[in-house]
Amino acid sequence: MKQETLIALFRAYSQIQQIAAELYAAADIALENNDFDDASLLASRADKIYEELENLDILISELEE
Repeated sequence: MKQETLIALFRAYSQIQQIAAELYAAADIALENNDFDDASLLASRADKIYEELENLDILISELEE
């Protein structure tokens, strides 16, 4: 695998990780404000993004071997 490809994947991983963290933080704030529907929606989207993050981590690990 070309180094440029791995760098792009690492960069995407970092950005996706930040997005998931922001959604979880927003879900926590919504929960504190008793906005349960919003909290649930935000947490659900963050969970989906986190799943993709785990898949990307596996892919990167496999490509590095």
